[in-house]
Order: sequence, then C-alpha cells, then structure tokens
Amino acid sequence: MIDKNSVRNQVKESLAQLSKPLYEDYSYKIAGRLFEDEDFQKAKVIGITVSKRPEVDTYQIIRKSWELGKQVAVPKCHPKEKRLSFRIFSEFSQLESVFYGLLEPIEALTTEVTSEQIELLIVPGLAYTVEGYRLGFGGGYYDRYLTNYSGKTLSLAFREQIIPYFPVATHDIPVSKIITANETIKIV
Repeated sequence: MIDKNSVRNQVKESLAQLSKPLYEDYSYKIAGRLFEDEDFQKAKVIGITVSKRPEVDTYQIIRKSWELGKQVAVPKCHPKEKRLSFRIFSEFSQLESVFYGLLEPIEALTTEVTSEQIELLIVPGLAYTVEGYRLGFGGGYYDRYLTNYSGKTLSLAFREQIIPYFPVATHDIPVSKIITANETIKIV
C-alpha cells in the first residue's frame, strides 16, 4: 500500500534535484503554456498562490496577469478554522511572511473576494495523477475550499510531479487540467 507521506517525500526528493536553470526554464515554459490557455485568457479574476520553491514559479504569472488587467487573488490561511480565504492584491509589498515562510496578503491592504468571484483557480499541489487528482502539502485547505468552488480549476506541474498513482479519498476533487512544460493534460 502506497501511503501519501511516502509519495510526498519521493516527489519532494525528485524536485530537489531540479537545478536552478532547469527550474527557471520549466517554470517559464509552463507559464507560457498557461498564457495561451483559453480559461486563463477569459478569466478576469484569478486565484493563485505565491510560489515557494519547489513549486512552479508563479511570480511571472502574477506580473503578467496584472499587465493584462486581471485581478489577482492570493490565499490567506485561517489555521484555527483550517480554511482559506482569497484576497485581491496589486503589488508584492501587500504581502507578508506568515506560516512556513509562505507569503500571504496583508488584510489591511487587500480586499477579500468570494469563491464565486474567482473565475480561474490555479490549485497548488505536490503530486498529480493524469486523472487530475492532486496530493497537497497535507493541510487539507484546498480540499475544503474546492468543495464550495464552482469555477474553472487547473494546476501547474513539473514532469516530476505527475505520478501514476496515489491513494485518492472520496472527498478529493480533481482539477480540470494540468499544465506542464510540454503539454496540457485535459481531464474529462
């Protein structure tokens, strides 16, 4: 039986092997593929995390979204309730380092948006199956958020993050597509 934590550790290990040039190259190619995606082009409000290595670099995606006149909402964790809220921000100085070195919006400088307002949610994860199931970092925040989200979803992933199998629970909600440096995997 494959357990989720051993999958997490395995994927983290293979991502740690990515050299800085490869990390930058793949992130750039993934972003370019995202910019050509119809869901991205149509969305006026995008939900996305501020990346932390080894996740695909989202800084360039956030900047490009602003240049295109899109609103960008980033998640704020509420650990007591184990839930996420998303807040619109317009410059990186409106972020602060909170848990585990993650950057989150400063509430006084940003505006909360409802899940209905977010047209495209770029869902982070550590590992994915080609069926669109994702293995997160273990907090369950996105699993809970996705139960009340009805907009478009996609994930950005390095080839090393696409794996054949991991245990999927009945409450797990797959994303609609996964964008890698070489392909867009559309989930039916």
